[in-house]
Amino acid sequence: GVDFERVRTAMSAEYPRAADVPSAGFSAGPCLFKDTMQLSAMVGYRFSLGDAAVAVNEGAPLYLVERLEQRFDLPSSTVGILGMAFKANIDDSRSSLSYKLRKLLIFKAAQVLCSDPYVVDERLVSQEHLLKESDVVIVATPHSVYRTLSFSQPVVDVWNLYGDGVLI
Repeated sequence: GVDFERVRTAMSAEYPRAADVPSAGFSAGPCLFKDTMQLSAMVGYRFSLGDAAVAVNEGAPLYLVERLEQRFDLPSSTVGILGMAFKANIDDSRSSLSYKLRKLLIFKAAQVLCSDPYVVDERLVSQEHLLKESDVVIVATPHSVYRTLSFSQPVVDVWNLYGDGVLI
């Protein structure tokens, strides 16, 4: 596994123009797909870079599940997903990749628990319950309230929220 944060840091060291390269993580929300399609329509031809970005982004949950299957015995594991909103510190879950990840994991894991302090959804459990019951936890949205959590189980940190690199 390659640590994305190490690559990003090395790439931007002594090269100021690369300092604002986006960090890793789930990028989603209603605008990503819509804006890509609108840009393509405006220029009058297929916007292949935008299409590729959407394809990679939409494939991220499947990639993550495949990596989890390599590292964990998912059929006997409870997987917790922290964060269902499409970006940090909001209650908007439209087009959230967390829900796509949940759907995929329902078919692979023994149980899937989801929690989000901002999103209202009857399927969500408390953060405390998720942390107590999960065998592995995925930080799917980098809510600031998650920065101070401590874990007893493996954590998949796709955002480098804890500064240990992007761990998948």
